[in-house]
Formats: sequence, C-alpha cells, structure tokens
Amino acid sequence: MYKSFFKRIIDFTAALIGFTVLLPLFLLIVFFLAVANDGKPFFFQRRPGKNGKVFSIIKFKTMNDRKDDFGKLLPDEMRLTAIGKFVRKTSLDEIPQLINVIKGDMSLIGPRPLLTDYLHLYNEFQNRRHEVRPGITGWAQVNGRNAISWDKKFELDVWYVDHISFVLDCKILIKTVQKVIKSEGINAENGATKEPFNGYN
Repeated sequence: MYKSFFKRIIDFTAALIGFTVLLPLFLLIVFFLAVANDGKPFFFQRRPGKNGKVFSIIKFKTMNDRKDDFGKLLPDEMRLTAIGKFVRKTSLDEIPQLINVIKGDMSLIGPRPLLTDYLHLYNEFQNRRHEVRPGITGWAQVNGRNAISWDKKFELDVWYVDHISFVLDCKILIKTVQKVIKSEGINAENGATKEPFNGYN
C-alpha cells in the first residue's frame, strides 16, 4: 500500500512544502548562477523515469560552457564554477528537482535517474531500477554516491526496489542529511563526475 499509494502522496506534499520554504534560497541561487553561467542558471536533461518513460530533469547548472581552442568542452573539473562547486558540495543543485517530484516525474527517494544513452546497455537485472520512480536521493546515494562502482550502484538500486518501505525511506532521508553535512561521496574518485557507464557490468 505504501509503495503504490501513500509514497506518492507523501512525495507531493513534502516536495510542495519544501519548495515553498526553500523558495527564497532558490531565487538567490538562480541569481548567482545566472551571473556565473552567462544567464543560464538551469540545466535540463532527458532522463528515464518509471518504466523507462523519459522526462526532463531540472538541476542547477554548476558548470559553465567553456571550450578549448578546437571548440570542444573543457573537462568537467575545469568548467565547475566557484558558486557551482559550492552548490554541488552542499547538494543545493538538487533543489529544482522538487519540481520534478511535484509533477510526478520523480520521487523524493528512489534510484537516481541516469542518462537515456544507457537504456540500451542495461541487462535485465539492471533495468529493474526503472520499476519505481527515480529519486532525488536513494539507497545508492547514501552508500557511496559517485564514489562507488557501477556494479555496486545497480545492486543497491535493485535492492531498494525490492525493499521499499516507509521506514527504509525515513532511514535514507536521515542518512542523506548526514551525507550532505559531511559532503561525502559528492565526486567520483578521479573527477568532478562519475565515469560513463559502458555496459560492461
């Protein structure tokens, strides 16, 4: 009953209240990021949701669009702005996704939505992560986030799908707050973002 009914009600109510409370901070971040990113404070990207249905995820834009002499984007760590680094370190870049939760694209807690480019690479086990709405935070995020391997990430995602409960979601929420305070697992071991998934798992 929780998974099929109450979870969505809690998501909508909590996201709406949360976004309302955080609105002044939201607008302040929009201003500073707009200045740092030439008027582009938001980052939109197509991601697969429940049952693989694609939607546009909304995040704060933490990296600029600087390119090298050949017109190619510079490495992520070179494009990460000062304000963007702060927003990412404090996980404030996730605030706009409350809008996705309100719309019903996402849940507060669930497997993180990955790139649509990966859809055709998943095996049957890995694809089970799409049996539920993706989340702003999730079991994999509180157990390593970008610092864990793809194998481990999929294992944790599917474990969550099989064990969803109100108690587990509360546990993940508490652990998320602890992780944000400690700034743990924000970046992958060798860069600002995790290496692409190549379907080798």
